[in-house]
Amino acid sequence: MNPRLARLADPARTYVTLQGAWAFLWALAFTLSLVYQVDVVGLTPFQLIVVGTVLEATCFLGEIPTGVVADVHSRKLSVVIGLVTIGLGVCVMAVPAFWAILAAQVVWGLGYTFVSGAAEAWVTDEVGEDAVQPVFTRGHQVKLGMTIVGILAAGLLGQVALAWPIVAGGVGFVVLGAVMSLLMREDNFAPTPRGDRDTWGHLWATTREGLYAATRHRVIRTFLLVGLLAGLTSEVLDRLWVDRIINHIGLPDLGTGDDVATWFTLFALAASLVGLIASLLANRLAPAALNAEHPTRVMAVLVLVEAGGVALFALAGNLGAALAGKWTRDAAQSVSWPVAHAWLNRTITNPGSRATTLSMMGQADAVGQIVGGPSLGMVASRAGVQTALLLAAAIQAPAAFLFARLRSRSGKPALP
Repeated sequence: MNPRLARLADPARTYVTLQGAWAFLWALAFTLSLVYQVDVVGLTPFQLIVVGTVLEATCFLGEIPTGVVADVHSRKLSVVIGLVTIGLGVCVMAVPAFWAILAAQVVWGLGYTFVSGAAEAWVTDEVGEDAVQPVFTRGHQVKLGMTIVGILAAGLLGQVALAWPIVAGGVGFVVLGAVMSLLMREDNFAPTPRGDRDTWGHLWATTREGLYAATRHRVIRTFLLVGLLAGLTSEVLDRLWVDRIINHIGLPDLGTGDDVATWFTLFALAASLVGLIASLLANRLAPAALNAEHPTRVMAVLVLVEAGGVALFALAGNLGAALAGKWTRDAAQSVSWPVAHAWLNRTITNPGSRATTLSMMGQADAVGQIVGGPSLGMVASRAGVQTALLLAAAIQAPAAFLFARLRSRSGKPALP
């Protein structure tokens, strides 16, 4: 490897590069995807919920076996396969038909599960558990910044045709997979011996180890429950917020060629700026709390802020209040993500099952969304979207108690 490529292949630098490129391509492909599904394909609110349910069912079925690929074969291989598969699925999504969009969710959703947990497990192995928190934080901040660039690119391409940014993002993910195959290195990962690979026995052994870690430790059990609650409540807001703003609150006339595309590009841009500012301020004002070994209070407060933002969005009677509620929720998620992932990676003591255990967190969220999406969708269709959103906020709020109870009565973090 030449010296320049060796510098680029530094694990921390590579992880940050991956996060930035991922964010740009994700924003490019998905900033206007809901607008595309409603405005071009003509999906109904029920079909939008079905699309989300198919995606989450795919994630649910794929998280464990793809996590085992990362633990048994290679973290790098799992990430590369995932990026290429995501790209292919996103390209399929540009076909303006309900069946194509459903098929795309299966393809890119499966690809996502290959990346989920594997990238974090890879960088933790390479830089060490004690040094990974700053890498996660830096990666997340770069991710937020590159999201802004991707949103702007999506807005520009979307003015031509709403399918263009989707196709560009899909092709970009395939290219990113090829780049990561060159940059990622695995100096601290020992794959399973060839004779033991691809056996049901090893699949079950690795999965069993992940299940054991997920059930014996209070922190991991708590994250599983919190992930379940988050999944139960997130689908209704994530899938129907565009419909609520367009059909219930309304958008001012800008006089541009495509007012809806322009407005939602601006909304996404503002949300990313809010998330970036929130992350930077939080890490500047409260670094000790965010980097604590057991940040229980921080996570409890952030959950309450998220639930409050959803409630505000539900009760809002005008565009400004609705956006304030949604952006409050998004900002809290932006701050909590690196804190939660660093906490989890410090808690998982067996590197051999790290990706599998992290994938189980994604499974808990997927189960919640599979159950909560259709259920709250039915509430929205019968009692109104506002009622469904308020119910979602009420369901999520107890997650703050779950984090808070991790502290013992003396105020010290509770032991496993």
